[in-house]
Amino acid sequence: MKIKDATFITSVASADKFYKTDKPIIAVAGKSNVGKSSLINMLANKKKLAKTSVTPGRTRLINYFDFGEFVLADLPGYGFAKVSKEEKKKWGELLESFLATQKIKLLLSLVDIRHDPTADDKMMVNYLYHYAVPFALVATKADKLGKTKIKPRVKEIATELRVGVMDITATSAENGFGKEQVLSIIESAIAVNNEKETEEE
Repeated sequence: MKIKDATFITSVASADKFYKTDKPIIAVAGKSNVGKSSLINMLANKKKLAKTSVTPGRTRLINYFDFGEFVLADLPGYGFAKVSKEEKKKWGELLESFLATQKIKLLLSLVDIRHDPTADDKMMVNYLYHYAVPFALVATKADKLGKTKIKPRVKEIATELRVGVMDITATSAENGFGKEQVLSIIESAIAVNNEKETEEE
């Protein structure tokens, strides 16, 4: 899969404004500062498509991007301590409503390869199982580890999240590591969806 010209579509702050499209929706989720914007920019071949920030919790909206063959939805980062309980609750409800009502073809659930998954990371995986959302785990910031440490860390994260090692893709937005694998996973998810829709017709 080649991404030729990804563009920003819109940002929404409430469930009644969810973007409607006939294209497959691929979502990206993860805790604040896990590297969602960097991953999106890497996949798009653009440095500033999704705005990155050194301040966690910057993405408080669902941001939609047109990637040609699919629409990518960047979900609000979760687990950031320096916001009010009311704000956290609002984010949580928006996220849950999105998972429950939108026809997501694949959700990329991001975790930081350097750290053990948080309680919020585990809750996200449980949410995805609960709502039967197809998902793939992406371990970001692999460039921060030595090459020999990547596989052992992926194995440890897989154990923590109770998934298979093959269900996790290590990536680095700094050097493009794992990019083609993630695009291949997205392409496969869209192909599976197209087959199902053809059978239903």
